[in-house]
Amino acid sequence: MLQIDQSLLIQVGNFLLLVLLLNIFLYRPIRRIIAQRGEEVGSLEHAIREYEEKAEENEKGIQEHMVQARKEGFQVKESLKMEGLEKEKGILQESSSTVEEKITKARSEIDGQLKDVRKILDEQVAVFSKELAEKILGRSVS
Repeated sequence: MLQIDQSLLIQVGNFLLLVLLLNIFLYRPIRRIIAQRGEEVGSLEHAIREYEEKAEENEKGIQEHMVQARKEGFQVKESLKMEGLEKEKGILQESSSTVEEKITKARSEIDGQLKDVRKILDEQVAVFSKELAEKILGRSVS
């Protein structure tokens, strides 16, 4: 059975001394290290959240810039397309006017040649008709 005597008081004193020494040399340093690690983990988690937020902001900014760049690219494409169409119209008008000039020039040359040929033919018709009349009549016609 349990007897209460002086050894029990010594055992209780030893237990309390052991708890005090363990607390001073073992538990407090371990709790301090655990608290420091908790603070470090907390600060690292905070830094991770900040970097994630910055990454999201950067991604949004990149997406916005891409949309803006696509819009600008489309506008440049359209302006180049319109410029090309205008140049095409100019070239077509220029070539059309050149062709018209050439056609007009060719017609005037043909008309001039036609007049010359008609003159020559009229002269030849007169000569041929005179010769024909002489042959038919058998005498010279003046």
